Amino acid sequence: MPRLAAALRGLAVAAAALMTVVTLPSGAEAGAARRPPSPPGAPEGFVALRAVDPTIIQEMRYYTPHNFMGVPVDGYRRPTCLLTRDAARALHRAQRSFLRRGFSLKVYDCYRPQRAVDHFVRWAKDLGDQRMKGEFYPREDKSKLFDDGYIAAKSGHSRGSTVDLTLVRLPAVPTRRYVPGEPLTSCYGPKGERFPDNSLDMGTGFDCFDTLAHTLDPRIHGRQLRNRLLLKSGLERAGFVNLPEEWWHFTFQPEPFPDTYFDFPVR
Repeated sequence: MPRLAAALRGLAVAAAALMTVVTLPSGAEAGAARRPPSPPGAPEGFVALRAVDPTIIQEMRYYTPHNFMGVPVDGYRRPTCLLTRDAARALHRAQRSFLRRGFSLKVYDCYRPQRAVDHFVRWAKDLGDQRMKGEFYPREDKSKLFDDGYIAAKSGHSRGSTVDLTLVRLPAVPTRRYVPGEPLTSCYGPKGERFPDNSLDMGTGFDCFDTLAHTLDPRIHGRQLRNRLLLKSGLERAGFVNLPEEWWHFTFQPEPFPDTYFDFPVR
């Protein structure tokens, strides 16, 4: 019964989100809506996505242990999506279009502090820590993560206009919480066998270190390919460009801070 009640609450929230399309009011209120304040500690030009579009679902994976390292990542003090104002507005435009079709965007990661990237690098060099290999990189040799491009010393996320995201069919049923130490299943297996995620079936899970995660990998076809192209085309119309190696990775262009890698914490 508690699970049923939780699911019903999730359905109610998702239904409300579907009916709530954020629009900009006129006059003085419009000016405030167009320029929400920067979050505490963030530079001018950054905003909390929720202040621009509260209907976009947020499942901030690096605040939790459900990621390829298996521990919360340095620099994520709250499960909050921060982005440059331009990128957040563009996501709002894309979300309005998806809501009309019965879908919602769901973000996994947004702005990423440089200290988080440094944490990734330290982890990648520790070849003895492979606790999450069974889900996130079953076929990848951890010693080759740098050479194969899965880990790098710099990330476009730290510039504030890159976002990792997917699509959820509405009404959304909440994704259950990951329990550290639970048995792992491959990120590229059949959707029913992967860790449960309320997103559309994209052929792999988020952060799957495998070539199957390449957006147009020829082994992805049918509904999985259509879902990837639905996400890609909707975001491209809003000004985002996809990273071909990751179906979930998009960058708004032109970037407001194309050469700056920020390190303020997410809070």
